[in-house]
Amino acid sequence: TATLGFDRVHSLLAPEPNHVGPQVQVGTAYTTLGPGANVPLDRVQNRYRNAAMLSRTAGRHRLVAGWEVARLQFNGREASSNRSNVYFRNDFGFDAIRNFRDGRANRFTTGIGGIDRGFRNWEQEYFLGDTWQVHSRLTLDLGVRYEPVTGPYEVNGLTQIPFRCDCNNWAPRLGFAWRTGGRGALRGAYGVHFGEMFAVTLQQLRWNPPNFLKIEVNAPASILDPLAGANLSAGARSTLFVVPEDLRSPYSHQYNLSWEAELPKRARVSLGYVGSRTHKLFYMWHTNRALDVPGIPFTSATINERRVDSRYFEVRQVSNMSRAYFDAARVNITAPDWHGMTFDASYWFSKAIDLGGAYTNTAAGDDSRNGVSQTDRVVQADLKGVSLFDQSHAALVRWRYVVPGPRTVRALRGWNLSAVWLAKSGLPFTVLTGSDAPGFGNSDGASGDRPMLLDPRVLGARVNHPDVSRERLPVTAFRGLRRGETAGNLGFNTFRRGGIRNLNAALDRDWRIAGERRLTLRAESVNFTNTPQFADPNTDWTNPAFGMITNTLNEGRSFSFTLQFRW
Repeated sequence: TATLGFDRVHSLLAPEPNHVGPQVQVGTAYTTLGPGANVPLDRVQNRYRNAAMLSRTAGRHRLVAGWEVARLQFNGREASSNRSNVYFRNDFGFDAIRNFRDGRANRFTTGIGGIDRGFRNWEQEYFLGDTWQVHSRLTLDLGVRYEPVTGPYEVNGLTQIPFRCDCNNWAPRLGFAWRTGGRGALRGAYGVHFGEMFAVTLQQLRWNPPNFLKIEVNAPASILDPLAGANLSAGARSTLFVVPEDLRSPYSHQYNLSWEAELPKRARVSLGYVGSRTHKLFYMWHTNRALDVPGIPFTSATINERRVDSRYFEVRQVSNMSRAYFDAARVNITAPDWHGMTFDASYWFSKAIDLGGAYTNTAAGDDSRNGVSQTDRVVQADLKGVSLFDQSHAALVRWRYVVPGPRTVRALRGWNLSAVWLAKSGLPFTVLTGSDAPGFGNSDGASGDRPMLLDPRVLGARVNHPDVSRERLPVTAFRGLRRGETAGNLGFNTFRRGGIRNLNAALDRDWRIAGERRLTLRAESVNFTNTPQFADPNTDWTNPAFGMITNTLNEGRSFSFTLQFRW
């Protein structure tokens, strides 16, 4: 078989027509004013692809081989602070709100230069596999994939990307299925899987000098003219993005093992384990941070004077710095017909850990600002913790009951009652100082500072209800950083919000009127028990609302009724 395809995706983000001025951020927990730093964006992606697969059965073997090759075109404009950003934080002896009211900005950033680019690159994948029926009870699957990744180039020569090729991506795979005979079936698999080399990761180099300047001014003297006195000529100081020549695709060792057996009355039980070890995950390494230099005042205004390399502001390096670990066990019971009921129930126990960059991290955009280390040294140790998506426990029950005809009152016959119940542990979150200024953070020009822990009794607290959230996360349990302290002693993702408890239910019945004409009545409820799922508390230690839960993640109980006539 062979296929040819063409896909075209046009993405457009434009400022609201009545917007005024730059993006304004007050603290880290208040609503941002104005469109984001990546607006405007006008991008077109064209993908030309072809694929083919050959297969042949020979005795006990089924052999397959094939490939998929795609040509990608990325054309358009992508902004990086071109509309400018103004930040107001706790600084200068005042809180963020007071500084906002009085016009005392903590930081100003802007991008100057052309942002139109056209990139081209290839995607390739080649595979070979064999399904081998060893005997009637044992089947083996063997295979290998080759996935070379080549770097893109800019058609007008405006952006040079040093990465050329990650050409050593061989991915072997092995799987088996064994029917044990009377004791169920045992299945297992192991494989190496390579991740994607994201276009957005490599194309950040479009925002580098000399064709683009990303300017940073700390504690500008005038909010009306924050660039007063700044050097805006070609070759001026700028933020620098770095993509190393030896960047590699993330890859993962994935493995699983499961056992399934049949119980009386056609019920089934299965036990399973799945795990992975992922290496070379992308992470945005924020370097060239300000140090505490003798003779230079330790203030927000002197951050750029205290940077190690005076040619640049922050240097943002894409790296393969992170690793991730995942393990999960599952038990599942299915009963297709038990006294008129059908149900299945599952329970998972899992643990996900990473070193600051999860498996979806692109080291670009919002990903580059999530999980920023407190310093540009010992990054992995500083960020090691449970992953942002880690939920240790999860349970799911699905149930359906059909009221039997002969055994019940006529009015109850034929009604179907169904329900789905889901429960999960709460997700982790991190407490931040909320300000990089002296007395709060380490004043190095980067976010991500965490406070000093004063009361270890709050560690591991589940902040799961507005009535107790400030008791479990009191502001007095922490303090800001003092001069000479480069990092807080509070760990990453050390707290958890409330979990999920949700029940959806439905009741329905179908009547046959005559011939093909039928009448169906259905009543259903979402969140039948009206159980709230609370959002994270305010995690900004400098915010007056620190520790407060002010929102929910779900809606309240709802009902809907449907009457349907078919003919």
